Amino acid sequence: MKKKVWSTAVGIILIISLVVTGCSSNNNGNAGSTNGENNSNGTNDAAPVNVSVFAHLPADNDFATNNFSKLLEEKFNISFKWTTVPFDGAAEKRQISISSGDYPDVFMLVPWVDKFSQTDLIRFGQQGVVVPLNDLIDQYGPNIKHALDSDPYYKAMNTAPDGNIYGLNQFNECYHCSYPNKMWINTTWLEKLKLDTPKTTEDFAKVLEAFKTQDPNGNGKQDEVPLSGSVETFGVRIIPFLMNGFIYDDDRTYLTLNNGKVDIAANKSEWKEGLQYIKSLYDKKLIDPGAFTQNAEAYKMIGENADAQLLGAGAGMHPAIFINTGEGNLYNKDYNPIAPLKGPYSEYANYAYPVDPGASFVITNKASKEAQIAAIKIIDYLFTQEGQMRGNFGEEGINWRKPTDGDIALEESVEPIFAMIPGKSGGEPLNNSWGPIAQYYQPKAFRDGQVQGTDPYLPSGFERRLQEATHLYDGKQPKEIFPIWAVWIDPASVDEMSMTQTNIKDYIDQSALQFITGNKSLDKDWDSYVKGLEDLNLSRYLEIMQKSYDDSVKQ
Repeated sequence: MKKKVWSTAVGIILIISLVVTGCSSNNNGNAGSTNGENNSNGTNDAAPVNVSVFAHLPADNDFATNNFSKLLEEKFNISFKWTTVPFDGAAEKRQISISSGDYPDVFMLVPWVDKFSQTDLIRFGQQGVVVPLNDLIDQYGPNIKHALDSDPYYKAMNTAPDGNIYGLNQFNECYHCSYPNKMWINTTWLEKLKLDTPKTTEDFAKVLEAFKTQDPNGNGKQDEVPLSGSVETFGVRIIPFLMNGFIYDDDRTYLTLNNGKVDIAANKSEWKEGLQYIKSLYDKKLIDPGAFTQNAEAYKMIGENADAQLLGAGAGMHPAIFINTGEGNLYNKDYNPIAPLKGPYSEYANYAYPVDPGASFVITNKASKEAQIAAIKIIDYLFTQEGQMRGNFGEEGINWRKPTDGDIALEESVEPIFAMIPGKSGGEPLNNSWGPIAQYYQPKAFRDGQVQGTDPYLPSGFERRLQEATHLYDGKQPKEIFPIWAVWIDPASVDEMSMTQTNIKDYIDQSALQFITGNKSLDKDWDSYVKGLEDLNLSRYLEIMQKSYDDSVKQ
């Protein structure tokens, strides 16, 4: 793709049409002599193609006897040889497999367990351990090609700087995950105190002060915690939501993009003003000090305090992080989302592409040409709606069903596609799908079509609750965002970049906390803080990231 502005208003997430056609014999030339699908009589006269696979094995599954494995073996005339490993220790076992030289034709991994990093892909690609997939996709992967061509970020994150696709990552477009830094406010307290939903940073400060001083929990004590969070990466840190009223805070790298130029937010005057605002909240004891140090378990203890309701507002991707959201929970209905706050300079929402870089599927140089074709056809099938439903979810009528009259999709404006059938508690494992290793193509259009309950406060409607909350944030990110998920770093610079990035991020995080708590003065220590950033080779870091961005967005 030519170098261009990555406009997130349109170009970040395209509504991808679902391709339901599988691979046909027209896509593979002389498929009958390699590993084509069954002929018109339902049989294939060629000998099955052997494909050895290293895979993560979910609990209660056996891929060797799994009926989805058997379906693929019959459909594509193949014979699997499985090496399966449990999730625990999976990364180490993959690394041992490769370093020993005794590795399989194909790796199929669960990306949130372990995957090949971009550095892995470049190194193993250059060594010839993993084979480029470009030609295989062009000839045998029309559905994969459609997905790559439909989403520029997905294509960029799977395409190395040399133009080769050494592996593929799963495309699971979790909509509510795309805007993780949400704020959930106690609307019961708002109503009790006759307060409007805050829309600006100043409104929010007034609401938090009312929560602290006007006894909304009614126990006669000033024990309310106006605002809290925790330290993990799923939208629970409080600074980004507040800072986005001043300058864009991505809660990840602090990098920004302006007319294609890479910069950093954390040395700008707007960042300083944002810290001053957050410090003013902290000085009034409107922010729980534990929000900067505690984990999610401690955070939830505040949200679920049994003696009295304590929490006024909580940061998080979803409210189940800090309260129990099961049916009948005492506090479940009290917490509802607010939109990004309008501050002096901005009203941004934090955007995070819902797919991380790396690869969960690679083909190695151990695979014969026939095995390579078979493997890419399997993955291509998983990029169809039919393959995704069967491979990830299981069998129609057992694990899922087609929609019926009265069913409402997660996104109410679209036609429902499917509904899940709840499993029977204590039943025998069905062993009829591959589960998460098959979750290859779930774009927003697919996920939007899942039938959901209409009550967002019941477990059956929880995803609807998150969907509707995310609507408040969608489109409020800057027009340009530094796409860290789609950027490839030159292997020669990876170690330098990684160390510098870690040092800079740690310095920014630590300094922000010191400024907010008063251990550093924004009036006296700001200039030395900015100089400290430069002393950490900020200029060199930005140079590396600029080159990586330039190399990654042009072909």
